[in-house]
Amino acid sequence: MAAARSPQGATGIGGAGAGSTGGAGPVRGALRSVGRALHLPFTGTAKGIRKATHAHGAGESGLGKLIELHGVNGAGDMMITVALASTVFFSVPTDEARGRVALYLAITMAPFTLLAPVIGPLLDRLPHGRRAAMAGAFMARAFMALLLSGAVVTGSIELYPAALGVLVASKAYGVVRSAVVPRLLPPSFSLVKANSRVTLGGLLATGVAAPIGAGLQALGPRYPLYGAFLLFVAGTFLSFSLPRKVDSAKGEDKALLAADEQHLHGPHLKQPKRPGLRTVGTGVTHALAANAALRGLSGFLIFFLAFLLREHPLAGASAAVSLTIVGVSAGAGNALGTAVGAALRSRAPELIIVTVVAVVLAVAITAAVFFGVILVAVLAAFAGFAQALSKLSLDALIQRDVPELVRTSAFARSETLLQMAWVVGGAIGIALPLNGTLGMAVASAIVAAGWLTTVHGLLSAARHGGRQHARVA
Repeated sequence: MAAARSPQGATGIGGAGAGSTGGAGPVRGALRSVGRALHLPFTGTAKGIRKATHAHGAGESGLGKLIELHGVNGAGDMMITVALASTVFFSVPTDEARGRVALYLAITMAPFTLLAPVIGPLLDRLPHGRRAAMAGAFMARAFMALLLSGAVVTGSIELYPAALGVLVASKAYGVVRSAVVPRLLPPSFSLVKANSRVTLGGLLATGVAAPIGAGLQALGPRYPLYGAFLLFVAGTFLSFSLPRKVDSAKGEDKALLAADEQHLHGPHLKQPKRPGLRTVGTGVTHALAANAALRGLSGFLIFFLAFLLREHPLAGASAAVSLTIVGVSAGAGNALGTAVGAALRSRAPELIIVTVVAVVLAVAITAAVFFGVILVAVLAAFAGFAQALSKLSLDALIQRDVPELVRTSAFARSETLLQMAWVVGGAIGIALPLNGTLGMAVASAIVAAGWLTTVHGLLSAARHGGRQHARVA
């Protein structure tokens, strides 16, 4: 009996255990289902982003990682912009704000302008530090974001150099990124397609970050900066996730930003080897000059309109709303220009540049003659559109006319020149009196200087089809 009871007891205990497990199983299953449901929007979104950025060979080449890194860069910069939108421009009287921004623009960005001509050659000499250079730009902005998180609350003087330090680091990142893209091209990609993907990735991330930053701003001015800090720290680590080949200088040489040997300027310690292969051709030099005019216009509009719209908002809108309208117009134009540039597939890049710059010039002149709400927003949109489309056309010309062994260097040096143009345009925007008609007239002059000096050369290059070089491995 005892022996008989033992199995029953064991069975009974086992049955009780099984019954208990059976009751807990559905609970655990339900918890897992709820967890998956809560987790799905994040994992699903992340998988969707990864699938889009890594499509068509971009994952294997490493371009997908650069697209994601550029998205982090754009989101972090947008968080900084949101945090400073009210602090920098609205916390002190306009004249005082202009004076402080002008002073610290000179202190922080003048050295960048003076050193910009050596940044390209420095990248040529230190090509193995590209990932470290990108990581350094992110790390510097993370540190600046922490400084700003205290300064926006106390209103201390370090607000301005820290804010402009973020701009400098952001521009430095842009220079290095342009040198990295050619190293990460998938087999079927052109430089135009790759750059348009990277740019669109950054614009989409910026668009997502803007409302998130606004929500954090509602909690307090510190919180968007904390978000920027986290994003920049993530970017620091993501920079080192890029393939090691972006640090490799194999098959590269230094580019000379001149049309040919007869147009080389500046002292040379020794005669360059094979200068004909290292000069970039007439089409590229004229396209670069036209792009510099548009980049200068961008810097001018950012600083000039920021102060002008603060003092004289658009009709029926506050200063903050006025700036938002103009900023959204410029961003939408930039996104559209990037999309159109990718769709055109590098067709007739010289004609595209001539056309878009001429259109922007016409809009700027119209805005100067009939200065008003709509025309300011339209000019911002057309300027963003033209800047994006003409930059992609410049990329197409570099890919077509510049030898492969100096192409990476040409991208880095051309981007450095464009950043210098942005700084000069911004300085003009700060110094100019806050008169809308006068500002639009100066904007017209900036664009006209770039267009009139390059239109003949670009059209001539288009007729001759550019300079074709043999690809050098």
